[in-house]
Amino acid sequence: MNHLELFIVAAAQATPEFLDRTATLEKACDLIAEASRHGAKLIVFPEAFLSAYPDWVWLVPGNRSDLLNTLYIELVANAVSVPDDTTEKLCQAARKSKINVAMGINERNQEASHASLYNSLLYIDDSGNILGTHRKLIPTAGERTVWSQGDGRTLEVYDTSIGRLGGLICWENYMPLARNTMYARGTQVYVAPTWDYGKMWIMTLQHIAREGGMFVIGCGMPLHMKDIPDRFEFKRLYPAGTDWINSGDSCIIAPTGNIMAGPAKEQEIILYAEVDLNQIIAAKRILDVAGHYARPDVFDFKVNRRPDPLLRLKGAE
Repeated sequence: MNHLELFIVAAAQATPEFLDRTATLEKACDLIAEASRHGAKLIVFPEAFLSAYPDWVWLVPGNRSDLLNTLYIELVANAVSVPDDTTEKLCQAARKSKINVAMGINERNQEASHASLYNSLLYIDDSGNILGTHRKLIPTAGERTVWSQGDGRTLEVYDTSIGRLGGLICWENYMPLARNTMYARGTQVYVAPTWDYGKMWIMTLQHIAREGGMFVIGCGMPLHMKDIPDRFEFKRLYPAGTDWINSGDSCIIAPTGNIMAGPAKEQEIILYAEVDLNQIIAAKRILDVAGHYARPDVFDFKVNRRPDPLLRLKGAE
């Protein structure tokens, strides 16, 4: 594929319509169109944008099964199956705007029970085709009560009109071997949708950009107390005086580790930055961890990319 060498990327620091897939999808399509009007060839959305990050996992005690069950039922009801009508509309929006999309979703396990969820990253190309879906390998702490573990088959990097596109979700970015998989597969534009924020997180993204010699797009979700409808009982469990639950802190970082755009705080905004793929070549002249700095004679690196399905159907012999 012929790649653009100079292009604009966008990070949509946006808030979903909390647990409302239809309204959030409409908002996503509007943002896709807006980014395209500003010349962007890629737009990245936050972790679990469709249709909410389940922040109650950090608040509701485990013995409140009544509340936890009610919230989980609603989360599943507003989740996405790949493919479904929701992904089709996203594909139509990407195709109409001629833009690549990386979208954080709550993904239903349609291949089995239809009742478990993955924290997933959906990739759509600028022709409106689904490239694939990455499922977060390890939900962190309280997240394990709502999300299942992904497997190695979704550690994929895609050849697109803007180069090799890949990434990891939130604290997967702290997994050195997961990062190394992205480096070894030639990622040029690396997306990091997240719920994390703050100085340490931004420094992590800067390190990844420098380590991998890539452009890194960190995209967080700004969430204010007013963004959670009052009907949700868990909202009353936040400490008194809570205003911003998540500040966002989205940013776009060059292969040198320098911040090109952001970090954006406590606002909904689309960040833009111009990417020059030649900067990757320059960065890797001295440090190429998937090239001259790799030392495969010393280190043996393997990734198990075999699928691990719950059910294997054996045909009649």
